[in-house]
Amino acid sequence: MDALTRMRCFIQVVDSKGFSAAARDMGRSKALVSKYVSELEDELGVRLLNRTTRQVSMTEVGESYYKEASEILQRIDDLQASVQSSHQEIRGRLRVSAPRSMGDKLLNAAMMEFLAQHPDVVLDLRLEDRFVDLVEEGFDIAVRVTQLEDSSLIARKIAPFRTVICASPDLLAKVGVPNTPADLADRPCIIDTNYRYKQNWAFGSQGERQMVTVKGPVEVNSAEAVCEAALQGLGFIRMPLFFVSEYTNEGRLKIVLAEHEEPMRGIYAVYPHRRHLTVKVRALVDFLVSWYAARSRAEVHTGA
Repeated sequence: MDALTRMRCFIQVVDSKGFSAAARDMGRSKALVSKYVSELEDELGVRLLNRTTRQVSMTEVGESYYKEASEILQRIDDLQASVQSSHQEIRGRLRVSAPRSMGDKLLNAAMMEFLAQHPDVVLDLRLEDRFVDLVEEGFDIAVRVTQLEDSSLIARKIAPFRTVICASPDLLAKVGVPNTPADLADRPCIIDTNYRYKQNWAFGSQGERQMVTVKGPVEVNSAEAVCEAALQGLGFIRMPLFFVSEYTNEGRLKIVLAEHEEPMRGIYAVYPHRRHLTVKVRALVDFLVSWYAARSRAEVHTGA
C-alpha cells in the first residue's frame, strides 16, 4: 500500500503541476506529499522530478515512469470501481460531447440504446464540430478521434477508425481510377471543411506520410453534403469508413487507394478524471466499447 500511495502522490504532483496543488487535491499536507515522492525516488534510485522554486517538471525517466504508473493505477481503480458499481445504480445527468458527423451517423443510435437500458439517466448530448474543454464546460465525457496532448485527460479506445477515399462508379468510369495519391491533384475532389487540413489530404505508405493538395467543385462543412456530392458523381471524397459503409456495401461508392491510407487510428472516449470515475460514466464507456465491437463483428460478417 505504501508503494501505491507514493505512486499516486507522484502522479498527482504531475497532474496538478506542483506539490502545493497536489496536496490540496489529495487533502494531504505539502510536506507529506513531498516526503512520499522523495521516498519513491529513493526506492527507485532515480530522480523523477526536476524541482525549482517556480515549477516542477518530469525528467526523461520520470515521463516513462508516469506513463506506466498511470496505466497500472488505472487498472487497479477500474477493478475496484467495477466491483463497487455492481452494487450501485446508474442514474443522473450525463453531459456528452461528440462531432456532429459521428453523432448523426453512428453515435445517436448507441446513445439512445444506452438510454433505453438505463431509464434513470438524463442525457445532454452536444453534437458540434469544435474542440470542447471538458473541464471548463462541464462535460462528463467526449467521443473523439484524436491524439491526446493533455495528460490530465484519460482516454479509452472504443473502436478502430479508418479513413477512406472513395468515388461513384460513374466518376471512376469518367476520369479513371487513381493509382497513386498524387493522381487526385488532377481529379475533382469534394472538400469537407470540417477536416483539419481541408484541401490537403494525408496519406501513408511504407511508413511515410504524404500530403496531396486537391481541389474540386464543392467545399462544404457537412459530411452528409460531402457524401451526397460523391453519390452524384461530382468528385472523390475523404471520409471515415463508418460514414460511407452503407454506400460502399451497396456499390454506390467504391473505395480507392486503400493501400495508401493513413495508419488506422481509433475512436476514443475521453474523460477528465483519472480516478473516482462515476458509475454512470463508466457504464457509458463500457457500453460504447461493447456496442461498437458488436457492430464491427456484424460488418465483418456481412462483408462491410
